Amino acid sequence: MEKRGSGILLHITSLPSSYGIGDFGSEAYFFADFLAETHQSYWQILPLTLTSTAYGNSPYSSFSAFAGNTLLISPERMLKDGFLSEADIQSPPEFPRDRVDFAAVTKYKEKLFRTAFKKTKDKLADHNDFQKFCGENTHWLDNFCLFISIKNHLKGIDWGRWPEELRDRKESALKEWTGKLHDNILQEKFLQYVFFTQWTALKNYCDSINIKIFGDIPIYVNYDSADVWANPEIFSLDKEKKPVFVAGVPPDYFSSTGQLWGHPVYKWDIIKKTKYSWWLQRVEHNLKLYHIFRLDHFRGFVGYWEVPATEKTAINGKWVSAPAEDFFNTLFKHFPQISIVAEDLGIITPDVREIMKKFGFPGMKVLLFAFGEELPTNPYAPHNHVKNCVVYTGTHDNNTVKGWFKKELDVEGKKRVSDYIGHEATDKTIHWDIIRLAMMSVADMAIIPMQDILGLGEKDRMNLPASPEGNWEWRLAQEQITPPLAKKFWEMTKIYGRD
Repeated sequence: MEKRGSGILLHITSLPSSYGIGDFGSEAYFFADFLAETHQSYWQILPLTLTSTAYGNSPYSSFSAFAGNTLLISPERMLKDGFLSEADIQSPPEFPRDRVDFAAVTKYKEKLFRTAFKKTKDKLADHNDFQKFCGENTHWLDNFCLFISIKNHLKGIDWGRWPEELRDRKESALKEWTGKLHDNILQEKFLQYVFFTQWTALKNYCDSINIKIFGDIPIYVNYDSADVWANPEIFSLDKEKKPVFVAGVPPDYFSSTGQLWGHPVYKWDIIKKTKYSWWLQRVEHNLKLYHIFRLDHFRGFVGYWEVPATEKTAINGKWVSAPAEDFFNTLFKHFPQISIVAEDLGIITPDVREIMKKFGFPGMKVLLFAFGEELPTNPYAPHNHVKNCVVYTGTHDNNTVKGWFKKELDVEGKKRVSDYIGHEATDKTIHWDIIRLAMMSVADMAIIPMQDILGLGEKDRMNLPASPEGNWEWRLAQEQITPPLAKKFWEMTKIYGRD
């Protein structure tokens, strides 16, 4: 973070569009222009990785740490690039405007993608940009496209239950299935090419108007992913390629049984011997996607909670240390200009703080956590902020400010908020009161979720952790961005020195 600035948190799926889900089309450019018009410096998004209805459409649960989410491909830009015709996209189904119906969108877009591939397939051998993309990304692209093609062919079963020769990646089996699924693999490569071409164009546009993309890297990957299938030696698996230990967090104030995430933990000793090869590839890939990124569950790079895979809760786990200092030294040796934000929410131990301090990683301050009984000493309260941090009203996992104020604060909590801001807090104005606290904070960066700028309630939150349905669906309507709203947000940006 080179200067004091602010930005908006809005995932791509939440943008308006005629095709049921936000994408890399004209509405994304419109939103980038809105950021520039209000003198913002950052556009924060969630991971761009592939999502699946099988995993609740979460961008934190993917079949690949590298592959892009093809649902974000813009049909209108495919038309512009000659992959589709007007007739192909002129009559999309009636999708809801305020929510993403992921099942319906997936069905519609998969049909479009088959049409586009059919029209383009015979030209790909001579398509220089496509061939260049495949060559530059072969280290992940080949494994992913084979993995997802086999998975689709075998009706979605996880790779641990594939025929043994495929599960264990016997060379003869890989060769046989690569030939057998040739067209499916080529279609997957084509879609990844379209995804990254469209995203790069949008990112370059943001660059041209001085908007930096702020991305997100989850620390763990799904067991059922191309990454674990292709690199089993760096994950905690047994001889039959089943997880031995999985990730989570121990019991705490919020949960008496802790959280059991189920992702296989890393074998950091093996990763260290490879000089962090897989992680370096992953970071390099993400540096092409984002200007800055947040490392989700940062504390796991210092010490992580591992639980035997047979356990039903996270109670019977243990802390295991990871080679954080050596890892980050290696990272900075390869990428000296890297900009990382540490997701340091929850209980953070001194060894984690030490690593953050050593490498200068800014942490996060969430204002919704600031107004408990210990307000004067609360590290999330604005008067306790430090310059090197990112302040949020709330994150994608929190309620909206208005939802929090109405549903989560008791009478005493509301009084503390009112006393702190110096006037009575009300349902109608609370979102601007909390946004103002974020913008006036000494923190170098302030990030505001779009729902809070609009003053929306609980039903418009992005995610309710541990809730299996209805998450990641919220969408913005273009008419919600009005000139008075833009003017008010710009004036606040300006008065607190963030423009």
